[in-house]
Amino acid sequence: MSIAFVFPGQGSQAVGMGKALAEQFAAARAVFAEVDEALSQNLSKIMWEGPEADLTLTENAQPALMAVSMAVVRVLETEHGITVGGTAACVAGHSLGEYSALAAAGTFSLADTARLLKIRGKAMQAATPVGTGAMAALLGLDFAAAAAAAAEGAQGDVCQAANDNSDGQVVISGHKAAVERAAEIAKTKGAKRAVMLPVSAPFHCALMQPAADAMAEALGKVAMHAPAVPVIANVKAAPLSDPAAIRASLVAQVTGTVRWRECVAHMAAQGVTLFVELGSGKVLTGLAKKNAPAAQAIAIGTPDDFAAALPLLKG
Repeated sequence: MSIAFVFPGQGSQAVGMGKALAEQFAAARAVFAEVDEALSQNLSKIMWEGPEADLTLTENAQPALMAVSMAVVRVLETEHGITVGGTAACVAGHSLGEYSALAAAGTFSLADTARLLKIRGKAMQAATPVGTGAMAALLGLDFAAAAAAAAEGAQGDVCQAANDNSDGQVVISGHKAAVERAAEIAKTKGAKRAVMLPVSAPFHCALMQPAADAMAEALGKVAMHAPAVPVIANVKAAPLSDPAAIRASLVAQVTGTVRWRECVAHMAAQGVTLFVELGSGKVLTGLAKKNAPAAQAIAIGTPDDFAAALPLLKG
């Protein structure tokens, strides 16, 4: 059985996430303490007690989701002897989850990853004035039709495909008026629904260029190592192991499409038969079942999840 570890992105956060892990495992407590210290912020308090509005702020949600993922990674290592390098054929993460994947594979230290995601969140929020950008999920259209709707809706503004999550679930991003136009056009192309998303900024489009510049600068200042296993990068849907290529890919990812459907398809084509989502929620587990129906998909995010997962991981 070939295994891929996958790491969730924004939208999977929930007040209380990681709390049970911290209560039960010293390794998890150590992760949350290290992240709090790296950020000079009591992020774990926001994660466990809220308020939800504070946790949803992208500068908090991004490092918080990574912290829960890394807590699961450390518990697997310390309690069960399951390491990324020894167990997984590859890793991948959805948007910010790519940083979690790289931290798990040893490319970044935990503290550096937390600081990078805090910078990323702040830069993405600051890239556009609040209310000028938007994102919408187009349901029931394939990627080509969704991208065409985005292009037609642009009309001189920015509007592009941001997330290709699965066949029939594509997210578009850009100027608010352009996204609204594209959402209406999508319905004429056969979309079942077009849902405006409750986001604070238009992620993964050209409007994020200031944030891409900020990440190029920040990534240039941190130590990077080759990952223990290849990372299947969002922007190329292909494996990367060279730190310089990973750095360039992470910069491109800020304004580029998260090609998640293709990432999962690539992993399945390479023989992955088990997708294990590490962290908060089960969004990627659901997408794996859509994108690679022949494979198994499970999630580990709470202490109760380990019992079912361990027999599969230890094979």
